[in-house]
Amino acid sequence: MKVHQLKGYIQQIYIVEYPDKLLLLDGASRADVGTILRFITDDLQRHLSDLKIIVVTHMHPDHAGAAHRLRAITGAKIVSAAKEHDWYSGFDGFLMHVTDLILARYMAKRLGQPSKNLWYKKALNADYHLHDGDIVPLFADWQVLETPGHTDRDISVYNAAESVVYVADLMVEVKKQLIAPFPIFHPNQYRQSIEKVYQLNAKQILLAHRGAVVFDAGAKRHLLETAPMRPVTHWRVTKIKLKGLVKSVLAVR
Repeated sequence: MKVHQLKGYIQQIYIVEYPDKLLLLDGASRADVGTILRFITDDLQRHLSDLKIIVVTHMHPDHAGAAHRLRAITGAKIVSAAKEHDWYSGFDGFLMHVTDLILARYMAKRLGQPSKNLWYKKALNADYHLHDGDIVPLFADWQVLETPGHTDRDISVYNAAESVVYVADLMVEVKKQLIAPFPIFHPNQYRQSIEKVYQLNAKQILLAHRGAVVFDAGAKRHLLETAPMRPVTHWRVTKIKLKGLVKSVLAVR
């Protein structure tokens, strides 16, 4: 087994290579489809049909955006968390989907990336819906861990034999410190997820927006000390800004 790390449009891409198959550890963004396909055919010298499983850790644009298109091209199957409803369901879900796409474009601009089409379906049609501890189909050395908090359905992918775990957006690195991502919908669950990953004592913690990091006791302590105690979401941030705007207008009057 070999884990390849590619520079994606706004995040890192991880492809796990075996002699007879390939595993994509997250669904990437729509802008990454060509990057992934070229890496398989040109760098690995493999058939596109060797890509067997695409994991979607959660529904944000840089983690689910390429999944459907890659499946249509390669025939790979999609794995996601087992949830009864879609993350972007209803009118609020539609607004959140649009907002997340805008945030993705903003991040791309900050990274100096050219503007690209990031649109993808807001409802994921997965082939396998897995629970905590379930084995990834066709890849018996990898298992799914439920690590919610960032959203209600975040999953990580863990290989105990190689002591490596991909945690997607469970944590991000800013100024050489690990911190919680934005948004955090479920603070209590988030803290439990951090503890779960820490207890793995994995040699490699792979992040979507950094690469491999050291997650020792000091890093965990700082992360939990700085993580929000209440939900920090799109709507809450908007309400806070609106309240500030109203106060400013009233103060002027």
